[in-house]
Amino acid sequence: MLDPQLDAPARDALAQSARGEIEAAGTLKEENTWGLRKMAYEINHRTEADYRWFRFEAPSSLLGSLDHNLKIADGVLRFRIFKVEPGTPSIVPPATTAAPGPRERTAAGPGPGPREDRGEPAAAAE
Repeated sequence: MLDPQLDAPARDALAQSARGEIEAAGTLKEENTWGLRKMAYEINHRTEADYRWFRFEAPSSLLGSLDHNLKIADGVLRFRIFKVEPGTPSIVPPATTAAPGPRERTAAGPGPGPREDRGEPAAAAE
């Protein structure tokens, strides 16, 4: 997960650096760019991140080096390295549909007023 406040070329450079390190010591099987997505929780005052995903085969010596380099790289918000069994299906990026807000208008009209939410009748206008 890369910092979205970096410009796109800088984020691409970080991803290419990781890719180069993987390809130098192992075999890159897949690479996906999921783009800017909202995070489940805030990290370093950021609410979204640029998601990049790599699937690779490499010796364990690469994992320590990659872990170290990603920890110290400016612009990397979070990263995870997982071991997966051969034949495990690839990850498909989750849908990016936005959930409607609590007071968003629908075809039926606006939602209940603040007092109706608590089971109290709304005040009548005179």
